[in-house]
Amino acid sequence: MKAAIIGAGPAGLAAAEILSEAGVAVTVLDRMPSPARKLLMAGRGGLNLTHTEPFETFLSRYGAARERLEPAIRAFPPEAVRAWCEGLGEPTFAGTSGRVFPRAMKAAPLLRAWLARLGARGVTLLSRHSWTGWDEEGALTFDRPGGEPLRLRPDAALLALGGASWPRLGSDGGWAPVLAARGVAVTPFAPANCGILIDWSTHLRDRFAGEPLKRIALSFGGRSLRGEALITVRGLEGGVVYALSAAIRDAVAAGGEARVTLDLRPDLSAEEVARRVAAPRRGQSLSNHLRRQLSLSPAAIALLREGAGPPEGAIKALPLRVTGVAGLDRAISSAGGLRWEGLDENFALRRIPGLFAAGEMLDWEAPTGGHLLTACFATGRAAARGMLGR
Repeated sequence: MKAAIIGAGPAGLAAAEILSEAGVAVTVLDRMPSPARKLLMAGRGGLNLTHTEPFETFLSRYGAARERLEPAIRAFPPEAVRAWCEGLGEPTFAGTSGRVFPRAMKAAPLLRAWLARLGARGVTLLSRHSWTGWDEEGALTFDRPGGEPLRLRPDAALLALGGASWPRLGSDGGWAPVLAARGVAVTPFAPANCGILIDWSTHLRDRFAGEPLKRIALSFGGRSLRGEALITVRGLEGGVVYALSAAIRDAVAAGGEARVTLDLRPDLSAEEVARRVAAPRRGQSLSNHLRRQLSLSPAAIALLREGAGPPEGAIKALPLRVTGVAGLDRAISSAGGLRWEGLDENFALRRIPGLFAAGEMLDWEAPTGGHLLTACFATGRAAARGMLGR
């Protein structure tokens, strides 16, 4: 049996591992000069592989796509992700938040070990090969530099081309019209795990863009999350923002804007904040008073000036008007992709026999915290098993 895997990201490489272990001759093709560029980018922040939260909680993070993703993730759950990583010689650890990382806190050593394992099993990796569809005889076609287009007729093929976020790293969603032309339904892409857009004053934008907000809580739609954020020229980014960005994105799409609430001292009660604000100033400016009494940073104090009303109320519930979310070029991941009704339980496309799909090109989204990578690994492996069954 010969298999072609189009896309050398986590899902594609995971599929190549399963297929090559079964003795299949595997060719992995990718349009970028080197594999797994987005994985390497994620590794700059430590490479969050998975999470140690209770498994039912972990599964709930996939929202509407849980039912379709659950069998694949149960077959390759978080503890299996850790065992796989450690089997490649990269021990893991769980941080205080429950997020799991390689001890090296980098993606490069893990990727090198992974590619070496695949190479030892005979997997062929072809870079700078861009998939263009099919020719009139049904062969897969690829543009490549310095030569005639490549034609392949494998026994089965897997698409693992990613979504549409961070397109400069290789996943630009360019596959969508190719499949749509063959009658495959695709949900339009939307940014996920992205920053939010806020019309800051000129003073705040020019003076505080790039400043962190630590020990805060962000609230929207009945959810409140603690963590950190970063003031940007266009709004806010960071972990608490990304976790709420899907709901904020949908609210902005429905109503043109959304209102979020920022708590600058979530560890203090409203009564304690009011007591400290009311303490005698002793000739201090309001800014110095808030800094001394509440340990507010200059950036946090500047945010208070963006709102209206007395500081004791705004410190605990600062309203911010969100006008949009960051685009796909800045989003960590994307929503949208191949619709589930077009796939069978083995991740095979119903309209194109012998073609499978996995990873972010499927229509699902999840928060950061290891959920993204775990589902990419799991769906790649599940699709490979579907290919073997075929």
